[in-house]
Amino acid sequence: MFYVYVLQSTIRDQAYVGFTTDPKNRLKEHNQGLNPSTKPYRPWSLIYYEACLNENDAKHREVYLKTTQGRRLLNRRLRDYRYQVKV
Repeated sequence: MFYVYVLQSTIRDQAYVGFTTDPKNRLKEHNQGLNPSTKPYRPWSLIYYEACLNENDAKHREVYLKTTQGRRLLNRRLRDYRYQVKV
Protein backbone atom coordinates (compact mmCIF):
# COMPACT_ATOMS: atom_id res chain seq x y z
CA MET A 1 0.00 0.00 0.00
CA PHE A 2 1.01 3.59 -0.63
CA TYR A 3 -0.24 6.42 1.54
CA VAL A 4 -0.81 10.08 0.78
CA TYR A 5 -0.53 12.01 4.03
CA VAL A 6 -1.00 15.50 5.41
CA LEU A 7 1.13 16.78 8.26
CA GLN A 8 0.36 19.83 10.39
CA SER A 9 3.08 21.82 12.11
CA THR A 10 2.34 22.19 15.81
CA ILE A 11 4.14 25.55 16.04
CA ARG A 12 2.93 27.32 12.88
CA ASP A 13 -0.08 27.22 10.59
CA GLN A 14 1.81 25.14 8.04
CA ALA A 15 0.72 21.92 6.32
CA TYR A 16 2.73 19.45 4.25
CA VAL A 17 1.45 16.84 1.76
CA GLY A 18 3.51 13.81 0.76
CA PHE A 19 3.31 10.09 0.02
CA THR A 20 5.04 7.02 1.44
CA THR A 21 4.71 3.31 2.12
CA ASP A 22 5.24 3.74 5.88
CA PRO A 23 3.45 6.79 7.38
CA LYS A 24 4.69 6.24 10.95
CA ASN A 25 8.34 6.06 9.91
CA ARG A 26 7.94 9.01 7.55
CA LEU A 27 6.48 11.14 10.36
CA LYS A 28 9.52 10.26 12.51
CA GLU A 29 11.82 11.32 9.67
CA HIS A 30 10.03 14.68 9.34
CA ASN A 31 10.24 15.27 13.10
CA GLN A 32 13.94 14.36 13.17
CA GLY A 33 14.61 17.07 10.58
CA LEU A 34 15.69 14.71 7.79
CA ASN A 35 13.55 16.56 5.22
CA PRO A 36 14.96 20.05 4.51
CA SER A 37 11.60 21.49 3.44
CA THR A 38 9.87 20.55 6.71
CA LYS A 39 12.76 20.94 9.14
CA PRO A 40 12.06 24.58 10.16
CA TYR A 41 8.42 23.83 11.08
CA ARG A 42 8.98 20.88 13.44
CA PRO A 43 7.35 19.19 15.27
CA TRP A 44 4.70 17.73 12.97
CA SER A 45 1.58 15.70 13.60
CA LEU A 46 -0.22 13.44 11.14
CA ILE A 47 -3.73 14.80 10.59
CA TYR A 48 -4.91 12.97 7.46
CA TYR A 49 -3.99 10.10 5.17
CA GLU A 50 -5.42 8.11 2.27
CA ALA A 51 -4.41 4.63 1.13
CA CYS A 52 -3.73 3.83 -2.53
CA LEU A 53 -3.14 0.44 -4.13
CA ASN A 54 -0.25 1.52 -6.33
CA GLU A 55 2.48 4.14 -6.37
CA ASN A 56 1.23 5.97 -9.46
CA ASP A 57 -2.17 6.60 -7.89
CA ALA A 58 -0.53 7.94 -4.73
CA LYS A 59 1.74 10.27 -6.72
CA HIS A 60 -1.18 11.65 -8.71
CA ARG A 61 -3.24 12.15 -5.55
CA GLU A 62 -0.33 13.97 -3.85
CA VAL A 63 0.05 16.31 -6.83
CA TYR A 64 -3.72 16.96 -6.85
CA LEU A 65 -3.83 17.75 -3.13
CA LYS A 66 -1.09 20.35 -3.65
CA THR A 67 -3.22 22.25 -6.18
CA THR A 68 -5.66 24.99 -5.23
CA GLN A 69 -8.62 22.70 -5.82
CA GLY A 70 -6.99 19.92 -3.80
CA ARG A 71 -6.30 22.30 -0.89
CA ARG A 72 -9.95 23.30 -0.92
CA LEU A 73 -10.96 19.63 -0.73
CA LEU A 74 -8.62 19.09 2.23
CA ASN A 75 -9.96 22.18 3.98
CA ARG A 76 -13.51 20.87 3.61
CA ARG A 77 -12.53 17.39 4.83
CA LEU A 78 -10.57 18.79 7.76
CA ARG A 79 -12.98 21.60 8.65
CA ASP A 80 -13.95 20.10 12.03
CA TYR A 81 -10.32 19.33 12.91
CA ARG A 82 -9.17 22.84 12.05
CA TYR A 83 -12.04 24.37 14.02
CA GLN A 84 -11.16 22.32 17.12
CA VAL A 85 -7.49 23.28 16.90
CA LYS A 86 -8.17 27.02 16.63
CA VAL A 87 -10.71 27.15 19.47
